[in-house]
Amino acid sequence: MKKSTVIVMLAIMAVAMMASVAFASEGGSSDAAMNYFGMAVLGCGLAVGLAGLGTGIGMGSGLGRACEGVARNPGVSNKIMTTLIVGLAIIESLAIYALVVALIVLFTDPFKVLAG
Repeated sequence: MKKSTVIVMLAIMAVAMMASVAFASEGGSSDAAMNYFGMAVLGCGLAVGLAGLGTGIGMGSGLGRACEGVARNPGVSNKIMTTLIVGLAIIESLAIYALVVALIVLFTDPFKVLAG
């Protein structure tokens, strides 16, 4: 990547990370529930983003290898296609699992249980 592109991306990330500081309340007390939900949102976003990144890389790699296999030996394309579809479904289930866990963390209210 070009140096200017990296600098622009880092600047955008810095601005995005400072948004929570800019919109923070002026009160000196820290509300535990708001801190929890803020960290839950941040964690869920990172989890789903990293899961999407990892599964995207895995799917691309698998598809590339399958295309190479079919190009080398077109006679076994049906076997390669079946194995590829099963593998892609398993990889996609990992991303869905990460999304489900993130949604559970996001919508669980631990303070309701503590309050009684």
